[in-house]
Amino acid sequence: MANDFSVLLLIMFAFSILDLAPIAEGATAADALRNSASLAKLAEQLGYRRYWLAEHHNMPGIASAATAVVIGHVASATRTIRVGAGGVMLPNHAPLVIAEQFGTLESLFPGRIDLGLGRAPGTDMLTARALRREFKDSDVQFPRDVQELQAYFEEAQPGQKIRAIPGAGLRVPIWLLGSSLFSAQLAAILGLPFAFASHFAPDLLVPALDVYRSGFQPSKQLDRPYAMVGANVIAADSDAEALRLFTSIQQSFIGLRRGMPKQLPPPIARIEDFATDAELAGVHRALAISFVGCRETVGGGVAAFLRSIKPDELIITGHIHDHRARLRSFEIAAEVMSTIGADLDSTAA
Repeated sequence: MANDFSVLLLIMFAFSILDLAPIAEGATAADALRNSASLAKLAEQLGYRRYWLAEHHNMPGIASAATAVVIGHVASATRTIRVGAGGVMLPNHAPLVIAEQFGTLESLFPGRIDLGLGRAPGTDMLTARALRREFKDSDVQFPRDVQELQAYFEEAQPGQKIRAIPGAGLRVPIWLLGSSLFSAQLAAILGLPFAFASHFAPDLLVPALDVYRSGFQPSKQLDRPYAMVGANVIAADSDAEALRLFTSIQQSFIGLRRGMPKQLPPPIARIEDFATDAELAGVHRALAISFVGCRETVGGGVAAFLRSIKPDELIITGHIHDHRARLRSFEIAAEVMSTIGADLDSTAA
């Protein structure tokens, strides 16, 4: 599929993939994990910069709950692409455990591992309690946990009683993820790269980027702000086919809002026949930053979005029931990104 596509994604913007290892209706978690490795191999061939996986729990349609394990699976199937968490939900874990897990990954795959951290539990509150972490004020505890985790990746000091082994001295790159102003402000204060979850929570995208960029303080990890934003991209050889494929993620979101999460459903002819007007309004708002269509349609939408938001990096996700169609969507997206990169590079010159 990608053998004759040799154009690397260009300098002005970087493009990456966010994967939740979707379990399609009628398939298994094992199928989903094989599909993730397959997509990551293609992403590497096409020149995507990163391949991130997200932590969610008690979700019938998501196979990436054990995020560090899945990162190892994907990294072992690839050779050069960066692989990481987008993200690990830090309130679910002791910082030392995450430092050891990602220190191990960095030891196995040096120079290829990213650690994105989120403040939400990535699940419902009942499941969050089953994860066996104490409930504390996240506004206070999350910054402390981030800084504790950072310290474990520094060189161990003489007499230091607790060390991450592996982990100490590896300085795995840490990102903060968010869909509000809180993590944007914290990322700015700590001098960390920031990724905004605009692919499902777009409302505060612009204010969050403003807070992050205006308040950024240089750190040992980063000397200037670096912002990544998320988008859904569903691409096909025609607009009609892409819109049909898009109904799978629309059904999933509506099912989640109804309190009935399930495996990723197959596409349907008309989403209007599946949901009420109120449900449709809610899903359209949540998925507002979605680019759905053929190559030209997606390209025009993505280019306009990038010109408006001016991120340093775009990370795209695409929940598609059929794996072949999913591979094709990311292939079209890569062709779009290379064209946009060439246009931007030409404009800058």
